Amino acid sequence: QVQLVESGGGLVQAGGSLRLSCAASGSTFRINDMGWYRQAPGNQRELVATISAGRSRDYADSVKGRFTISRDSASKNVYLQMNSLKPEDTAVYYCHATDLISNREFWGRGTQVTVSS
Repeated sequence: QVQLVESGGGLVQAGGSLRLSCAASGSTFRINDMGWYRQAPGNQRELVATISAGRSRDYADSVKGRFTISRDSASKNVYLQMNSLKPEDTAVYYCHATDLISNREFWGRGTQVTVSS
């Protein structure tokens, strides 16, 4: 079992920056890919960025060049640096991880990011 806890959300003006953190605990040795998803009111949850155990990164087109995902191999934590934030980035951001053996998915409870215009 893996537990994920997000932090770092908040209210920021357009053009500003935030850094989200996700602390993993439990059976962290079984974590494979990690990533961030987001869900705005009335919308489906969507992929923001992922990073594999081998540090391969993938980003949604809407955040390329503005967001950077990274992970700490020692602690299994994952981070999302968000720059040049836009009002359309407003959403609840969720941390995500997959189990190396079973591909079971784990989710955090989310952290709210609000970007004012």
